[in-house]
Amino acid sequence: MATDTHRAIDAVWRIESPRLIAGLARIVRDVGLAEDLAQDALVAALEQWPESGVPRNPGAWLMATAKHHAIDLLRRHARIERKHGELGYELEALQQRPESDLDAAFDDDVGDDLLRLVFTACHPVLSTEARVALTLRLLGGLTTEEIARAFLVPEPTIAQRIVRAKRTLARAHVAFEVPTGAERAVRLSSVLEVLYLIFNEGYTATVGDDWMRPALCEDALRLGRILAELMPRAPEVHGLVALMEIQASRSRARTGASGAPVMLLEQNRALWDQLLIGRGLAALDRADQLGGGRGPYAVQAAIAACHARAPTPEATDWARIVELYEVLAALAPSPVVELNRAVAIAMVFGPQAGLELVEALTAEASLENYHLLPSVRGDLLSKVGRFGEAREAFEHAASLTRNARERQLLLERARACTGDSA
Repeated sequence: MATDTHRAIDAVWRIESPRLIAGLARIVRDVGLAEDLAQDALVAALEQWPESGVPRNPGAWLMATAKHHAIDLLRRHARIERKHGELGYELEALQQRPESDLDAAFDDDVGDDLLRLVFTACHPVLSTEARVALTLRLLGGLTTEEIARAFLVPEPTIAQRIVRAKRTLARAHVAFEVPTGAERAVRLSSVLEVLYLIFNEGYTATVGDDWMRPALCEDALRLGRILAELMPRAPEVHGLVALMEIQASRSRARTGASGAPVMLLEQNRALWDQLLIGRGLAALDRADQLGGGRGPYAVQAAIAACHARAPTPEATDWARIVELYEVLAALAPSPVVELNRAVAIAMVFGPQAGLELVEALTAEASLENYHLLPSVRGDLLSKVGRFGEAREAFEHAASLTRNARERQLLLERARACTGDSA
């Protein structure tokens, strides 16, 4: 029973922690302190819920607990009496509301707390790497391990970035706000990167027993849509929203009845959400109209649109996808883009052509622990009849992934590699 409760607490934390931290940060004006208070509430839940049970509204319980911890903390520290006065006023007002309305009390309209948290964590006082890592931690509720895998860098590096980022924000007295004018534009690229990394962690979880974490996709989409309303004439915002909408449209088709992953070319396209596809295509058109059809996110959205418009895998315009990946490689060159381009080239010119490009990427140091490289290599090797090598590649990919569902799929593909002709 206690194990079940701990699993429930973990699930609640994944969903509620971003808004909890954001709501607290707006009040205490300190991102680091807000996270500490949220963690205190989590500890209280771990201590009390196994005996008392998970409350009817766990998010409100966590917020109320964190609020009381904030009051106690400020009372213990006379050196911040001014902040205590400011905080006390807001908390007194909140206490007048029914507990069921507590979550709503921490939301406002266009300046959504979660969006404020993203822009605060993406302040120019931080390095780009620190902005992304901190926001993933605070907004996405991701562990340092998950963030490290997203960046393909060591976990201690990410942990240090997060600690230093919070200290830097506190020392600089960064305001908890959505900036305006030129400052907003400066921070926008980091915000877009963060939102898409959060979406990707929900779309294909790096660790755990589930292939997807839909709540993260929903958070990223919601924040992307809010950002598009805040910045209606920013084409890359619409490009990112288009990309997320179209990718999210495949969610129901990406897992089978048992929860096992279903790859793109094997998905039942009748399950693709046409409403989300329509929203995505409309956002892509908006980006084009604003002159941003050649931004990195808009180009990726155009690639996703090629799949969305095709009724079958065979009807996909792979030649167009190759062209778009070439554009993307020029805009945002990276080994991962080259790997994706190799897959598209294999669809147009045959698996051997794609395999030659993939083999060249095996020397890329940044992809050494990237499981999709041996996974793609295994797929292409199997298609050219080199089954023994394909089996080894799939087994290597399985050893690198931390997602249980994906590991099982890769091992199944390894076992299916028989009849080596080499």
